[in-house]
Amino acid sequence: MPTSRTPRAPRIARTLNIGILAHVDAGKTSLTERLLFDHGAIDRLGSVDSGTTQTDTGDIERERGITVRSAVASFTVGSAQVNLIDTPGHSDFIAEVERALGVLDGAVLVLSAVEGVQAQTRVLMKTLRRLRLPTLLFVNKIDRAGARQDGLLTDIRDRLAPHIVAMTAVRGPGTRDARAVPRSLDDADVRTQMAEALAETDDALLARVLDGPPPTPAELRAALAAGTADCRVHPVFFGSALSGQGVGALARGMARLLPPAPAGAEAAAAPYGTVFAVERRAGAGQKTACLRLFAGELTVRQKVTLHRRGPGGTPVAYTGQLTSLDVVGRPGAGRLTAGNIGRVRGLPEVRVGDRLGPADAAPDAAPDGPNGPDGPARPEADQPHFAAPSLSTVVRAREPGPGPAARLHAALVSLAEQDPLIHTRALPGGTTSVLLYGEVQKEIIAATLARDFGIEADFEPSRPVHVERPVGVGEACEEMARRHHTGLWATIGLRVEPAPAGSGVAFRYETELGALPRAFHHAIEETVHDTLLQGHGGRAVTDCRVTLIRSGFSSPLSTARDFRELTPVVLERALRGAGTRVYEPCHAFELEIPHDTLAPVTARLTAAEAEIAGVAETAGGAPVWLLEGRIPAREVHGVKRWLPGLTRGEGVWWSRPSGDRPLGPGRETGPGRETPSAAPRAPQAGRTDSAPSGHPFP
Repeated sequence: MPTSRTPRAPRIARTLNIGILAHVDAGKTSLTERLLFDHGAIDRLGSVDSGTTQTDTGDIERERGITVRSAVASFTVGSAQVNLIDTPGHSDFIAEVERALGVLDGAVLVLSAVEGVQAQTRVLMKTLRRLRLPTLLFVNKIDRAGARQDGLLTDIRDRLAPHIVAMTAVRGPGTRDARAVPRSLDDADVRTQMAEALAETDDALLARVLDGPPPTPAELRAALAAGTADCRVHPVFFGSALSGQGVGALARGMARLLPPAPAGAEAAAAPYGTVFAVERRAGAGQKTACLRLFAGELTVRQKVTLHRRGPGGTPVAYTGQLTSLDVVGRPGAGRLTAGNIGRVRGLPEVRVGDRLGPADAAPDAAPDGPNGPDGPARPEADQPHFAAPSLSTVVRAREPGPGPAARLHAALVSLAEQDPLIHTRALPGGTTSVLLYGEVQKEIIAATLARDFGIEADFEPSRPVHVERPVGVGEACEEMARRHHTGLWATIGLRVEPAPAGSGVAFRYETELGALPRAFHHAIEETVHDTLLQGHGGRAVTDCRVTLIRSGFSSPLSTARDFRELTPVVLERALRGAGTRVYEPCHAFELEIPHDTLAPVTARLTAAEAEIAGVAETAGGAPVWLLEGRIPAREVHGVKRWLPGLTRGEGVWWSRPSGDRPLGPGRETGPGRETPSAAPRAPQAGRTDSAPSGHPFP
């Protein structure tokens, strides 16, 4: 028998996919770096300021010290493997955060002990709670001047999460010698405080607190883990990512309090999962996709089918073969199993947001939630969590000629594979339009084009993205003549009617099944989606149902081209009959201003057509007013210009895209069908009355 043995790596019993989220500059990338270093995943502690962090790998991320793309890194705590997904903190890159939320088992929300609860922190926490995603809070920077403890815990309860449990205490906050000390359950006072906090959401524990016997330390640990998993309570850890204080306690809290990814018996099931990031280095043609697998398993050389929605909403599917597969945190593993994240190659058409597996096997279709039958039920996990981009711009190559224009468009299409929400669209004259969340995102795109693709580009000033929605019902029909027909060999009748806000475009049939060949049906549906997306006067039409109410063809004269050319004509007439209203994007805002500037600031906000929903006086420190509301996106830049002058430079403004509202009278530009005061109309026929399903003409 051997007398000695080589030390083995701990056996991985469970996997946790944890997102690190924060308001910009709260220190989440530094926290990620510290967790990796302290647990042996990296041998050198990187720095955001010096551009040497593990997760900010892009040149632009390193130069600017901000995270632009989500990145994955892994470490182990005991028998638990933790996959960390570091997400951007700047609101211009909120789409990256949205994509990460769909693949997480839990989250760590990072706050600054100095700045406290900030606007983006509240937005993220509201989303995490709505998704019922178990979340720990980490208060960073306890060693910075101005760091707070008790007052910050009060702010967290009042403004972020009402039910929290402090897991560490701070000695000497705001000094270089600040220390985070775990609160031990061996202390009777700590047990009492934790029991009272947990009893606020646990009736059984409340009875024990009131009537006795008091819960034991083991029972409190179990109640805390259960409350965290159910999103009823949120443990709070204090520390410093730079010094490492409190980070070990946070890591142990991740392993003990956050529920792991379900393993179960999914291996025999058909694989399905989500692509949440795509990497392609400058000059490299092959893409690397980061994929979270929810069921089944994958191996190298396996053929897979991925699904997405095309620009017009039509389903798109493609098949590829995996040429390489690396399981995050498990080098040398030959297969990717459910609950884990893999980096896969061999899928040239892959884009962020693609779904692996059958079209009806998206993660949100799992019996009890996106993590499968054993995972937490989060029915909204596959739905958009944040508003769509509210700005658009037109990009043109600085160098004239068709060649540079073509290279620019190809480069932007490549960037859209990493961020589909920018919605690149070729325009006449060799220009390309893109959608944006903000000006910082525009700067990053310009820098990426120059650095990675060698293209100098000019951007037009950003403009708000307007959309149109039907206000009534309209019908139109274009029919072939039975004799002496000239023109397109197609009969099409369409009805347009309003649909609920946020539902997008739905296409339906009232014609008989098989009334048209499949290719003609596909031509009509695809053209409807494309026509509505291109819009009228540059405005897309959305939130409507389009129904095919009449159809016909003449064999062998009719072609798919006839249906593609006729569909926009009929659809435009149906939209005229329905009438549409133009909507403009809005931003939700939060604004802190000095106490004596309330009147002039609210007057200017009212003039900017802002809707002020709340005004509150903050407690503690110098008295300031906190204003909340919504404002048209077109006014945000102007507010940022005049705010410093009215508030002596003390005003703090934050805003994010937040839906839309009807465009005010007199603000419409260009052609349109806007009928803002129109009531829903009765169906109006086109050149011929609508009728039951069509049929081929002899």
